[in-house]
Amino acid sequence: MTSYFNGLVLREAGARPAVSELRLPEVGPGQVRVKVRAAGVCHSDLSMVNGTIRPSYPLVLGHEAAGEVVEVGEHVTRAAVGDHVVLNWQPACRNCWFCDQGEPWLCSTSSGVASLENGVTLDGVPVHVALGLGAFADQVVAPENAVIPVPTALAFETAALLSCGVLTGAGAVRNTADVQAGESVAVIGLGGVGLSVVAAARAAGASDVIAVDVSEAKKGLAEAAGATDFVVSSDALSKDIRGRTSGRGADHAFECVGRAATIRAAWRATRRGGKVTVVGMGSNDDLMSLSALDVFSSARTLRSSVYGSADFDIEIPRLADDVLTGKLSLDHLITDRIALPDVPDAFDRMARGEGARSVVSL
Repeated sequence: MTSYFNGLVLREAGARPAVSELRLPEVGPGQVRVKVRAAGVCHSDLSMVNGTIRPSYPLVLGHEAAGEVVEVGEHVTRAAVGDHVVLNWQPACRNCWFCDQGEPWLCSTSSGVASLENGVTLDGVPVHVALGLGAFADQVVAPENAVIPVPTALAFETAALLSCGVLTGAGAVRNTADVQAGESVAVIGLGGVGLSVVAAARAAGASDVIAVDVSEAKKGLAEAAGATDFVVSSDALSKDIRGRTSGRGADHAFECVGRAATIRAAWRATRRGGKVTVVGMGSNDDLMSLSALDVFSSARTLRSSVYGSADFDIEIPRLADDVLTGKLSLDHLITDRIALPDVPDAFDRMARGEGARSVVSL
């Protein structure tokens, strides 16, 4: 049965997205249809709007979402009608070399896919969906490995955040950097991902969590997430952070912006032998340079964290349990609750660096 639904459609880079009625394909073997109940507005969606990421058009935006399974195809075993699920925009095949090495976040079959064809407009034009989902919509049809069941006690709007921003930030702390109790942490960039890094660092027992942003208005959000210090970014950022860490620099610095300048700032703010973790996704032409002597003499480690270096099928249920038991608080993350037509305004707020996460309720 073909389903009609409303989705937020982007016609071309730089255009303003608008809600349109579309047709989803039938649910095939190994697929599920999910009624989307909540979706977070993530920076990756904005990157598709402004052209930093180049998907195919027309495009249904959205990928950070949760909902309820309303139909399953033949041979589906991991989800049933009525299940509450988090949507996974990068499902692992479990068969490629990276999956066999225990690195499903680098899966060969899903990494780097900006959009997939899935549905048509009412006049028959093929529609693509962002990151294989297109979750700014009433419903989605996706492969069963793209849904992860979570407890029904978990609110849909909280579950949605686990699928991207929270998993990315918390995973960077827990998996990529392996922050230990008593270590010091600096976090540069306090969007939804950066605030998730702050919260996860505090949950890990970090002694100092220094939150950095260009906007003084982020101070309250940083403190609510668990930051012990707040610094407005400036040319003196490295000196400011060293002054708060006994003159050495932080044990860990997390760059959550995706710019060469802030990666260099994170590098300079980290102590000798410390770890710099790049969480923000930048553009292809924003080049960064470090001197060969600096790399050698500082003994720092520089690496990126893709999707929190996480096995999503294991860690999303674990994060859900952490939220339900109070180990991890996400109350500070949602600063705006909106409807689907309001997403373009949420993009504008995000571009201005305002708030944390806007969440669409469907």
